[in-house]
Amino acid sequence: MEVEMKIRGLMMDPATNMPIVILKDASGPTVLPIWVGIYEANAIALEIEKVSTPRPMTHDLIKNLLVGLETMVRKVVVSELKDDTFYALIWLERDGQMISIDSRPSDALALALRVDCPIYVEDEVLKNSKVAGAASDKFQSEELRRWLENLGDEDMGRYKM
Repeated sequence: MEVEMKIRGLMMDPATNMPIVILKDASGPTVLPIWVGIYEANAIALEIEKVSTPRPMTHDLIKNLLVGLETMVRKVVVSELKDDTFYALIWLERDGQMISIDSRPSDALALALRVDCPIYVEDEVLKNSKVAGAASDKFQSEELRRWLENLGDEDMGRYKM
């Protein structure tokens, strides 16, 4: 089962200094942090803040290609979590046919923002992310989860590179 999520914001992990995309359940309290690379975080941040660039960035190029090919992005799904790595699928529709494309979650999320399509996370991923986090370091995992769930709007701020 897929759970619809929204990008709640971007922040820096204070422990690793790596960017984190915060996904939040559209109709509940569940949050899912996904650690991403600096370049991917920048692509997401540019779109969140509606910053235009003089030339198309990679995800803008992908959007332009899809529009030119008359292909719609119907949804993106964070579909798996294996060995602490998230996997995603981009679901495209062309000529009435659905096509799934393997993707890194960060790229799928950056594209979803640009084409304004829904973002989903498989229920099993949400369950496994809690189990995986607890197995590696229960105290830190619980502390991080509580901290993320209690973030207010003022805590999210603007993402700085």
